Amino acid sequence: MFDTDPPAHAVFLTDDAGSITTWNSGCESLFGMPAERVLGRPVTSLFVASARDAWTAGWAALAQRPEGAQLNADLHCSDNRIFATALALAPQFSAGGKLLGCAVSVTTEFERGVPESEHVARTPLSAVVDLFPGTFYALNREGRFVLWNHNVERLSGMAPEELAAARASDLLDLAQRPLLNDAIRRVFDDGAEMKLEVDYMARNGREIPVLLCGARVHCNGGDYVFGVGIDIGERRQREEQLRLRERALHAASNGIVIARNDGPDNPIEYVNPAFERISGYSAAESIGRDPRFMAAPNMDSGERIELREAILAKRPVNVVLRNLRKDGDLFWNDLSITPVHDEHGVVTHFIGVINDVTAAMQRTAHLEHEVNHDPLTGLANRNLLWDRLEQALHVAQRQKSLVATVLMDLNNFKSINDTLGHEAGDVVLKVVARRLQASVRDSDTVARMSGDEFVLVLANQPSLRFTLRMVERLRQSFAIPVSFNGREIAVGASVGVALYPHDGSTAAELVRAADVAMYHGKGNAHNDVHFFSADMRSSSDAKRKIEEGLHHALENDELFLLYQPRVSLRSGRVMGFEALLRWRHPEHGVLAPSRFLSEAEENGVIVPIGQRVLDQACAFAAQLRQLGVQDVPVTVNVSYREYSQGDFVESLSALLARHALPADSLQLDLSIDGLLRNPGLGRDLSRQLRALGVSLSVDGFGAGQCDLAYLQQLEAGQLKLSHTSVQDIGDGSSALVKSLIDIGHNLNMEVVGEAVETGSQAAFLKSYGCDQMQGVWFSEPLAAEAAKELLRSRQPA
Repeated sequence: MFDTDPPAHAVFLTDDAGSITTWNSGCESLFGMPAERVLGRPVTSLFVASARDAWTAGWAALAQRPEGAQLNADLHCSDNRIFATALALAPQFSAGGKLLGCAVSVTTEFERGVPESEHVARTPLSAVVDLFPGTFYALNREGRFVLWNHNVERLSGMAPEELAAARASDLLDLAQRPLLNDAIRRVFDDGAEMKLEVDYMARNGREIPVLLCGARVHCNGGDYVFGVGIDIGERRQREEQLRLRERALHAASNGIVIARNDGPDNPIEYVNPAFERISGYSAAESIGRDPRFMAAPNMDSGERIELREAILAKRPVNVVLRNLRKDGDLFWNDLSITPVHDEHGVVTHFIGVINDVTAAMQRTAHLEHEVNHDPLTGLANRNLLWDRLEQALHVAQRQKSLVATVLMDLNNFKSINDTLGHEAGDVVLKVVARRLQASVRDSDTVARMSGDEFVLVLANQPSLRFTLRMVERLRQSFAIPVSFNGREIAVGASVGVALYPHDGSTAAELVRAADVAMYHGKGNAHNDVHFFSADMRSSSDAKRKIEEGLHHALENDELFLLYQPRVSLRSGRVMGFEALLRWRHPEHGVLAPSRFLSEAEENGVIVPIGQRVLDQACAFAAQLRQLGVQDVPVTVNVSYREYSQGDFVESLSALLARHALPADSLQLDLSIDGLLRNPGLGRDLSRQLRALGVSLSVDGFGAGQCDLAYLQQLEAGQLKLSHTSVQDIGDGSSALVKSLIDIGHNLNMEVVGEAVETGSQAAFLKSYGCDQMQGVWFSEPLAAEAAKELLRSRQPA
């Protein structure tokens, strides 16, 4: 037990800077110096000059020697006498390990035989308790303070004279006081140790959570409770954070699994209620099992390999795969797994987050089916056709086989609709679709392109003779009339066939060749079949003449723009203009782009033409801004050949700067077919355009191959329905158009209907939520001055 009133033994305390902070009576007696003369002075002032280095070395060692240090030194007193001493240095540290100072016990040469433990025992208790990081107290049987350190005063806000008259329980709120009083009673009566968590209530209202620890001590004929109070505020916060995280895991709507990184099985340690709801397995049925116990056999092998490799590499992973519920039902699991590291960076656990995306996958599958199939016949539509044809060409290239592309156009179909009604026409289309589907193999594709036009992809043809037999079977399927309301409707078709690799190497070339062959037999009621041949090709001289004419057109400024307004279907307000190219040909008059753009794209003249178009469009946009029109951008169609140039975005930025235009004055219109030629290039271009501030519109939605995930990645602002989609409204494709509009909105894009020619088309688009439209029903393409006049006369104030 520490002696609270030691004899004339010299002990003093220092702070962390080595300055004297206390000076007891033993020091005053030994050194002949009162406390007021010494306090605040450095310890080295007591040393003779030759001994000061010894103190410096001993002091430096304290930070690494919590057990203390010993040194011998010569000190001098007030009358300049020098005497030999042994100094025992006892360091004092904070809870965080910081050196706060030390207690120095001074032994003269007459006391050097005294053991170190006795030196320490002689250190006065009052000299060290104030160095404790927490509270220190001694209580009598009534629970009153008889000894305390300064931290009790600091935390309670009470003065020493108040504490001298106070009970320890006075520092707590009323609800906790009986707990402490009972704990003190049990220490005195039963000799029990005290260990109690309470909250100090400071006078400023702050609550300080502490852990009180104490025991009964017999001291100078009396019994007391000696103890400490440890601030557990940080521990409380950590515990609350842990409880909060546990509640969050429990309340999460996603399934959560925590598995141990232990051997090949990674046993489950925790599952939350959402996991139980999603899987049907209770926590008791799941804990301890391998997390793969729900795996659906023979499914998603690629995703499971990716998952296994990520776990072995201890890296995060996200996969979408199928699992089995307890009742045997399959569900789609969007699974994210993340490794959990301990404080040493070692992976101890994995946490898996399960998101049941079954409903979303079913909706996506339904939407994709609608997007890829004709609603009337159930056949593949343009989107799926192009995809299947590309796949067939890819396989044929590897296997050196043939692919036949067959295009069929029903003869006199318009007459059937006009004389017998659209119901009869729909019956004919459905019957023809069934017959064609029954005439081919499962590996072949039958598609309805539009109206009464069908395209078939006959994949992996081993020989031309085999192809001829299949085409003959298709031709014979038209020999049988179609029954409708007791009538027999004769059905004829014009058939064109193109073969890979003889007639083309790409999907577009083959369909174009089959179309040319089909038109050679158009109108022939005998269902003749025409194979594409070399003499059907367009003359190379004609193509060369168009190319030369385009170069001449650029030199002589024969190319000009018209501007077709794009209007809101809700307000009628003009939302923008699309720049449409025309060629004022010296011999043939004004030519539309369909007469020359495909050749320009093929021979590369499209690049300088596109630069000319962008320049003129920017000049028009600048004129609009001079009129005070700030929010009517000009849209320019840009071909794949143009934007695949390496400096396209840089040139576009320079062009905007030259015309002093903000980037939102311009919008670029890119076709889906062009984007899908090089998806990576499309993504890069979209990102660069967003950085520049130029908005992107995707054209041709519903007319060709489509990848919804890719469209979403582009983050385009606008989606334009294909011309054929709009023109086929009321011809069995209305449901498809509605689906296309819904898909566009689900992708957070504005939807624009192009080539609107009738009021009924506009009304249909408006009724199904299409945002904007353009077409001759509202306005023909206009010259620049007429377009500006339209704004002045039609635009709401």
